[in-house]
Amino acid sequence: MPITEADFGSSLPIDGYGPGFFRVAGVVYRGGVVVEADSVAPWGGYADRAPLLAQAGKVDVLFVGTGPEIAFLPRDLVAELGAVGLMAEPMASPSAARSYNVLLSEGRRVACALLPMPGEAPE
Repeated sequence: MPITEADFGSSLPIDGYGPGFFRVAGVVYRGGVVVEADSVAPWGGYADRAPLLAQAGKVDVLFVGTGPEIAFLPRDLVAELGAVGLMAEPMASPSAARSYNVLLSEGRRVACALLPMPGEAPE
């Protein structure tokens, strides 16, 4: 079966991740990030809600990478996102990055907020 390479057009795919960092469209970002088709912003975690709320009306689904393991999102965060029409889908950060890339390659309106994997980011 032939493998078809994903075409992201001018959108920003997540190329990789490691301890304390994510690589988005070839650029390394340390710490948590919010990634959407045309931008990357730093994310300070669940208490840093402004970058998440900014996705309202822009995306159909927001994947939330909870680090190395899947975890429940804080109830008040889910309620606040729901109040502005955002469906947040929690999963481990590696799974959230892959899911984001798949939907992005399909041309879907998607974003992801990713908590980093444990460990120190390389310099």
